[in-house]
Amino acid sequence: MTVHFIGAGPGAADLLTVRAVRLLANSPVCLYAGTYLDPEVLAHCAPGAELIDTQHLDLDRITELLVRAHAEGKDVARLCSGDPSLYSALTEQTRRLDARGVPWDVTPGVPAYAAAAARLGAELTVPELVQSVVLTRTRARSTAMPESEALAGFARTRATLVLHLAITRIRVLATELVAEYGADCPAVVVYRASQPEELVLRGTLADIADRVETAGLRQAAVILVGRALATAPVCAESHLYDPARERHTLSG
Repeated sequence: MTVHFIGAGPGAADLLTVRAVRLLANSPVCLYAGTYLDPEVLAHCAPGAELIDTQHLDLDRITELLVRAHAEGKDVARLCSGDPSLYSALTEQTRRLDARGVPWDVTPGVPAYAAAAARLGAELTVPELVQSVVLTRTRARSTAMPESEALAGFARTRATLVLHLAITRIRVLATELVAEYGADCPAVVVYRASQPEELVLRGTLADIADRVETAGLRQAAVILVGRALATAPVCAESHLYDPARERHTLSG
């Protein structure tokens, strides 16, 4: 029996992959993070499946539940918010499962930043304006950041910046980013992207903290900063689609 780590996407029940839906329907046990998940996602689970909310469980307890299901001959769907490759504790969990001889696999999901960008109708990489996206977080009541990953260092690239798990520190962060991006740089906060409670706050580094504090946001939000987020960014056009670019056709 296998533990399936499944990207639940940003939370919407219709933003799971076909593979994820199939695995949910065929797993007698499902562990999920109730803090970030739209309950409608669980409708994909098999009737009678054991549903376990992990938001109040530590990693050792979660591991024991996974091992127990394996011992009982049951596949497990372990739902991760967004995509398992980002801030999912995948490494810690799979290391424990390897030590206990429990097989596992990973199914990717739609990451929160992609859902947020889709909601904005924004391309995060705009020709000759910005061609890189930095996905990072900051430290509040969480694991320490490596010294080499200071926010100021990322800011110097002026790439499109995506901050996870940082909404409670947005005023400090906005102030820090002004030096490189400018006070008028677009900044957007998307709360619970794709879910019924979704909220989009648009502003600049000068006023985005005021907007967030007025809305009272404390979790489940992603912060995006960068010139690509302007309503109509001034930019060049992609060389890939330039009519003047030489193209080679395949001969039969």
